[in-house]
Amino acid sequence: MSLGVSLYIIAIVVLNIIGCWWLLVWTKNLKTDETDGKVNHAYDGIEEYNNPLPRWWLWLFYITIIFSVIYLLLYPGLGHFKGYLNWSQEGQYKEEVQKVNAVIEPMYNALAQRSIPDLAKDPEAIGMGQRLFGVNCAVCHGSDAQGTPGFPNLTDSDWLYGGKPEQIKQSILNGRTGMMPGFKETTDEKARIALRHYVLSLANRDHDRQLAEQGKDKFATLCAACHGAEGKGNDQLGAPNLTDNTWLYGGSHAAITDTIEHGRSGQMPAFEQLLGEERVHLLAAYVYSLSEQKASE
Repeated sequence: MSLGVSLYIIAIVVLNIIGCWWLLVWTKNLKTDETDGKVNHAYDGIEEYNNPLPRWWLWLFYITIIFSVIYLLLYPGLGHFKGYLNWSQEGQYKEEVQKVNAVIEPMYNALAQRSIPDLAKDPEAIGMGQRLFGVNCAVCHGSDAQGTPGFPNLTDSDWLYGGKPEQIKQSILNGRTGMMPGFKETTDEKARIALRHYVLSLANRDHDRQLAEQGKDKFATLCAACHGAEGKGNDQLGAPNLTDNTWLYGGSHAAITDTIEHGRSGQMPAFEQLLGEERVHLLAAYVYSLSEQKASE
């Protein structure tokens, strides 16, 4: 928090405290126009009285003001001003994190010495990895890790960047950035339709054979550099396998057309700085266990 913001907030708080005190003093000293306590205000036959606050109530307000002043001096927690106790919300958070880490870091360090396939068979380690997944990954991949359009299903055997333990770990540590260009501006509609039918033919989907044959050369020109001559993908580039009938953005005619025309882009964030390598190692073991469990079923 900058010095200017700190001073601005403190000024508002101080002015509010002074304003409350002044209001109490001002209303306490109001005098009535009549000896019986009535004020010359009447509305629809109702006369207004100006009775002072009960003393116990008045003192509660004063105590609240005194408490506010003491609290502001001891615990301002406003960036440049730590207060007499040198307390801040950020400092307390860091202190609590350090206490927790002192207990759990040795445990994570010990687990990090074991291989990912070994951890994938340990129910306790998998439970810890699942909790990490729920906090950091479920928002995109779903709580069941089965993904949504644009976010891969992690429970099957189809991997954009490889499903080996170290490949999964690298994906989590460093993140991934995928990009496919759109071809709407560089090809005509007839060529794109033919290309769509050829892509459908690779996965043995319903397609027009004649159009697919026409799209084969266009695929070799535009797509084979990333997806391979046979359309089986490239995990070095994150290019999907187009022959396995697994579709990240949907495999309908409309979805494939949209992909060819406008391209796709996606980014998975890196978690090395956020979680550290030890936690990522455990998280990778959990993700690895999901596909291994599916393969064994």
